[in-house]
Amino acid sequence: MKNKIFAMLAVLAVSVVVLIGCESKEPSEEPSTEPSEGLEPAVARKAPEFTLNSFDGKMISLSDYKGKIVVLEWFNYECPFVLRHYGNPPTMIELANKYKGKNVVWLAINSTNHATPELNIEFAEKRKLPYPILDDRSGTVGRAYGARTTPHMYIIDTKGSIAYQGAIDNDERGRKRRGFINYVDKALAELTSGKEVTTTDTMPYGCTVKYAR
Repeated sequence: MKNKIFAMLAVLAVSVVVLIGCESKEPSEEPSTEPSEGLEPAVARKAPEFTLNSFDGKMISLSDYKGKIVVLEWFNYECPFVLRHYGNPPTMIELANKYKGKNVVWLAINSTNHATPELNIEFAEKRKLPYPILDDRSGTVGRAYGARTTPHMYIIDTKGSIAYQGAIDNDERGRKRRGFINYVDKALAELTSGKEVTTTDTMPYGCTVKYAR
């Protein structure tokens, strides 16, 4: 009898959890913060070299920007967490413009396997992106860096080492009123002032990167 009661209570508890989950008003895709299998820490290692075509037809190599600070933004025009940072305010565009005169280059990389050139170009034109979106639909570069989410941010210093990797900020839901930190802005301010980056590694949040199988 006791076993039956315990079983009924367990089923009831599971049902309550499911119902609560179904009533959630959050975005359809929860932010992923799970570590990728086999992912090694990115900071303190050399940034992998790459050459990719941009969706507007240019060939871009990381080596083109030797001696510069390079920001890599993993991007997906379908992801609500990315779209929030291109809304009001347009976080990524504002940061790219803020530092473009300070030896900083910004590159967006789309590793989404089903992305189309047309929609990437449309997104860039509509929002007047001051930087290119690079085509990594094969996922080669994303896997080399260990990019987990969109967005997932990497900052490469003038010596070609990864100085920061992780989230754009500490506000997954865009609701924080106190204690807000934009990690990328903070790291770029430090690097462009000749200082060491104080926060080098954070957990990225966003949609999981939709890699080709």
